Amino acid sequence: MNRMLRKALWTLTVLLCACATAPPNPNPHAADPLPLANLDLPRYMGRWYNIANIPYFGERGYVASYSEWALRPDGKIDDLYVGRKGGFDVPETRRSFEDTVVPGTGNAHWRVRLFWPISVSQLTLYVDPDYRYTILGYPDKSLGWIFARTPEISDATYQELLGRLDAMGYNTALFRRVPQRPDQLGLSGFQSPPEK
Repeated sequence: MNRMLRKALWTLTVLLCACATAPPNPNPHAADPLPLANLDLPRYMGRWYNIANIPYFGERGYVASYSEWALRPDGKIDDLYVGRKGGFDVPETRRSFEDTVVPGTGNAHWRVRLFWPISVSQLTLYVDPDYRYTILGYPDKSLGWIFARTPEISDATYQELLGRLDAMGYNTALFRRVPQRPDQLGLSGFQSPPEK
């Protein structure tokens, strides 16, 4: 199967899953609008490790994953996702996207082009003052991510970031940590790679 057809099928699956009915969000703030961070875009660029997310088919079963963003001269953003599906002993999967900042959003609302003409929204909901941790979300709160500049963060910091997501109306019970080391596989609260 050629690369373009694979991308088209992957994108179609993303869209179909996004339209699937999810269980109701029990958070009393579920209907509240999401806040947007105000980003210093050049400072925000670089590598961000995927600490936790609401698992969905596009990232479920991946370990050691991270995203890398690079600002282009035309103002768009090169977006690279890297991870290992199924375990630490498998080759990396790399997916490249093109992102565009939506004007008037403090650089926090990006349109991520999966392939032309299909794009999805990505919202930066929080970044700490030192640009060490960030929270990303999706407009309907069905998807969310916690990223950090390092592959690991303390449990206290993780709980603090989950608390921020809870205050924003997310169902934080859906979040699972992403294993960044082999010894994290199978631990409570972490995603598990699919059986081989």
